[in-house]
Amino acid sequence: MDLGLRGKVAVVTGGSRGIGLATAECLVREGATVVVAARRQEHLDAAAERLGVDAVQADVTRLEDLDRLAREVQERHGGADILVNNAGTGTYKPFLEVSDDDLVHGMAINFFAQFRLTQRIVPQMIARGGGVVINVSGRTAVRTAFPPGSTCTGPAKAAEVRFSADLAEELKPHGVRVVCIVPGVVMTPDRFAKWEREAHGRDLEGGEAARIRAELERAKLPAGAQWGTPEQLADVIAFTASERASYLSGESIIVDG
Repeated sequence: MDLGLRGKVAVVTGGSRGIGLATAECLVREGATVVVAARRQEHLDAAAERLGVDAVQADVTRLEDLDRLAREVQERHGGADILVNNAGTGTYKPFLEVSDDDLVHGMAINFFAQFRLTQRIVPQMIARGGGVVINVSGRTAVRTAFPPGSTCTGPAKAAEVRFSADLAEELKPHGVRVVCIVPGVVMTPDRFAKWEREAHGRDLEGGEAARIRAELERAKLPAGAQWGTPEQLADVIAFTASERASYLSGESIIVDG
């Protein structure tokens, strides 16, 4: 299916690995001009070389980096038509072990980053006649206690859901759609390792980690189902970004098997 994205300019944060990298690759296949942003330069360089995309090093928790990212998109490409706010992470600790730094960072890298970058990119979309903002949340926004230790992450992810709904109404007169994608557990090694380390207070041995993942899979997924893949989420995001989804705005789409 041709999604009609040829010639569109898309910005993907957290675009060097996982869902972000798969999304960038999918958008490139559809003919979009893609700018990936990520914090770690070595991963960003690898993504840019692999996909042939533009790349901007940016930490989404830093205002100066967000300003520079928006400015470089404008200068290099004349602005953006699509923004995929994918950068984010979770803190998977028991409630009484969550530090104030964990709490502040959790809001900054998830909700605040989406809010702030969208403020900087939306004027470009309006000037170009419209666009699409896709905020990637997580199922801790709507499903409690999975993964365990989500009291810090869940509220930040839930804020992304509400932000998307409110923003869609406000930007409707400007021809800008806003959609929130809510992934279930996606098999990205870095995220699993982070959850295992924080939830158990230590690094797990390979066999132990595999056993715990299998137990969670049996307990939380329908019979025969498996964890999602970045590519499955990327397909949904790319469709949502296209005119094929022009009747979709303000909604949160749960993609969790």
